[in-house]
Amino acid sequence: MSGAQGAVESIEALQAAVKWDAHGLVPAIVQDALSKEVLMMAYMNEESLKLTLESGETWFWSRSRQELWHKGATSGHTQKVTSLRYDCDGDTLLVLVEQKGPACHTGSYSCFFNDVKLGALAGAEAAAANESDRFAMLAKVEAVIAQRDAERPEGAYTTYLFEKGIDKILKKIGEEAGEVIIAAKNQDNDELRYEATDLLFHLMVLLRERKVPLDDLMFELGRRYNKPKSEYSLE
Repeated sequence: MSGAQGAVESIEALQAAVKWDAHGLVPAIVQDALSKEVLMMAYMNEESLKLTLESGETWFWSRSRQELWHKGATSGHTQKVTSLRYDCDGDTLLVLVEQKGPACHTGSYSCFFNDVKLGALAGAEAAAANESDRFAMLAKVEAVIAQRDAERPEGAYTTYLFEKGIDKILKKIGEEAGEVIIAAKNQDNDELRYEATDLLFHLMVLLRERKVPLDDLMFELGRRYNKPKSEYSLE
């Protein structure tokens, strides 16, 4: 049975809908609105939630310092809120953000960078199940590009592209598109696969630079697929 759904239209109504714990706190999961990577988890109280909604940037309550803190106030790695939701029980918030720089105090893009090797713990079948989606690599590449954008590691090619800016990215897309055409005309499928991969990678860098998630492209493909055949569509 599905629960009731509806939009909360005031700060007071949201504060009333949230189930605060004994300390007046609620966990808030922060997610990159573009790559969908989970960036961090922190706690909010009523005041920090109010400040988040009023300012459009994340505010939290520090349990160790017993004070409010504005994410990125010192580091400059602020989080612009694009949407906010709460779960079915009202005891957890999900905050989607445009992350500026790394989210983690360690300098990492996400706080969740410690991997658990499922194959070693639960057998090869569990690990294989995680790789069953034939397009899973696109999500992984999107996440890595987002990480490079946030962390800007020295010497990384993606860092170079982001720092040179959109003109350099567009130039590379033009070059790679030309290479794809040449490979196709030469009927060289190995070269076509290689050049098409380069083109796709640079296109994904451009999407990140322009803050356009892959989800938007999937939505647009679906919209065109479902258009009447009398209009421009995929059929």
